[in-house]
Amino acid sequence: MKRFLISVLSISVFMSCGGSKNVTTQKTPEKITTPQAKAEQSVSKTAYWQQHVDYKMEIDMDVNTYQYKGNQTLVYTNNSPDVLNRVYYHLYFNAFQPGSEMDVRSRTIADPDSRVGSRISKLKPNEIGFIKVHSLKQNGTALKHETVGTILEVDLAKPIQPGESVTFTMVYDAQVPLQIRRSGRNNREGVALSMPQWYPKMAEYDFEGWHADPYIGREFHGVWGDFDVKLTIDENYVVGGSGYLQNPNESAKNGKKTWHFVAPKVHDFTWAADPDYIHDTIQVPDGPLLHFYYKNTLAADKLENWKKLQPKTVELMQYFSKRIGKYPYKQYSVIQGGDGGMEYAMCTLITGNRSFGSLFGVTAHEMAHTWFQFLLATNEAKHEWMDEGFTTYISELAENDIMGHNRKNPVASAYGNYMYLASSGKEQPLTTHADRYHSNMGYGISAYSKGAVFMAQLGYVIGEDNLKKTIKKYFNDFAFKHPTPNSIIRSAEKVSGLELDWYLTDFAQTTNTIDYGVKSVEDKTITLERIGLMPMPIDVTVTYTDDTTEDFYIPLQMMRGEKPTSATIIADWAWAYPEYAFEASKAVKSVQIDPKGMMADVDKKNNKK
Repeated sequence: MKRFLISVLSISVFMSCGGSKNVTTQKTPEKITTPQAKAEQSVSKTAYWQQHVDYKMEIDMDVNTYQYKGNQTLVYTNNSPDVLNRVYYHLYFNAFQPGSEMDVRSRTIADPDSRVGSRISKLKPNEIGFIKVHSLKQNGTALKHETVGTILEVDLAKPIQPGESVTFTMVYDAQVPLQIRRSGRNNREGVALSMPQWYPKMAEYDFEGWHADPYIGREFHGVWGDFDVKLTIDENYVVGGSGYLQNPNESAKNGKKTWHFVAPKVHDFTWAADPDYIHDTIQVPDGPLLHFYYKNTLAADKLENWKKLQPKTVELMQYFSKRIGKYPYKQYSVIQGGDGGMEYAMCTLITGNRSFGSLFGVTAHEMAHTWFQFLLATNEAKHEWMDEGFTTYISELAENDIMGHNRKNPVASAYGNYMYLASSGKEQPLTTHADRYHSNMGYGISAYSKGAVFMAQLGYVIGEDNLKKTIKKYFNDFAFKHPTPNSIIRSAEKVSGLELDWYLTDFAQTTNTIDYGVKSVEDKTITLERIGLMPMPIDVTVTYTDDTTEDFYIPLQMMRGEKPTSATIIADWAWAYPEYAFEASKAVKSVQIDPKGMMADVDKKNNKK
């Protein structure tokens, strides 16, 4: 560490698809060649492990009743070092019933989501969602199981040993709820079927144990695996979603058609269907084939927006592949459906009756989620800020670049939102479970805005070039895995050579705030003060009485090093000292802390004197 390059006078001791007939058939899943593709390694070879699932599903959908029958074969591989005596499935559609946890929470939270509110409580029997499991077997032996809200609790006939694979076979039927939140039928834009989280889905078991969270309002966590899905539906419907269509030339029988998809190395499978979908495609050079599904009933200007979106989506795919890591699949679909925008395997569902700017913005955000949550599969219930925040950060940069906005700080609005929350007295730490925030506002600002600031401010701490390298290393280190908050910090430490555990601790695990101020300027002597509890390295610009300027960098002692900088590096500032004084080379006119505004200082008024 560089020390005492100029004299130090004093340091005070007080101081988160498919296709149609013109899609090229792909008979077998391609081999994913990303360095982390082989995630399931034996415990003897690496401390990291994750479970594996292989789904085969056959679905028969009745578009008149919105009910479907399902047969599911699931091969579950226990890559953990633990013996499993029980398993759990998510039955997400059960949330859309009067009296469910989602219903009650949606009506009792301080600021209800206008999309939900009291709508679930008013659903009629033919409008609710449900998944009813009629039969479940383990290697042919019938199992005891109980449906508890949105979770199926299963007692095993025989424990699953470490390294063992077992086969579960299930027969169930289900009803698609009236579209309220993410999933459902007949959304406000008239899309017939938006089908995320529609099947009995094995819960994740990892180093923390089971994650059988009830579906109350937030997002998801899933097991990596391969999906083989056969969907039989009315022949007039066009289907798009996850995976590769295996039978584009399939003929209808008795008024129905079977769509056969395979999706390799994903942790979910989503689809949407409507008889009025237009289906366009566009090829990304050296990348995937992009699919667009949108209703032909949209107004002429909105249809034009969907056409304009397509080449811009190519640019987005190229931007994210360059800045994060190469997209590893052969297709990606942008589908009109759902209730806003939501990311899924190889696709997104977005509402489509939008201005072009809004349509592009939601596509940018949801596509970015392919990297930050889908390929880097964080647990969205526990670390929602990692998927939403990192996505907000990179999608804002992408929009700024592709749309030519030329904003100096593309995530400035995220900083503003965070400052508001931090000053409100209502902030909760980012360790808060996604369902346990006092308000939707608190969740939204924490997950999207503070999460974005975490990433942008990390660039301030380690340097922008190091941040770019960190994002790529994070992808290479943890793609096709389940990274945790420490994962991004470790990638950043390896790139920068700096100690960064303090940054994760204070910014993500507490509500400590950053507040540094210029206490006094006397001739050549400058005294700064730390008012907030969170430590930071400090950039300072000094303007002298002759109107020349000089940039200084004050390293944070606990970082054990400095970011790359052209500024004059002076003595370390140890966190426990609330004041720091140094002497400039000439008489001082003014002093500015953090002139670029990339530090999330909650009180900017004292940053200049």
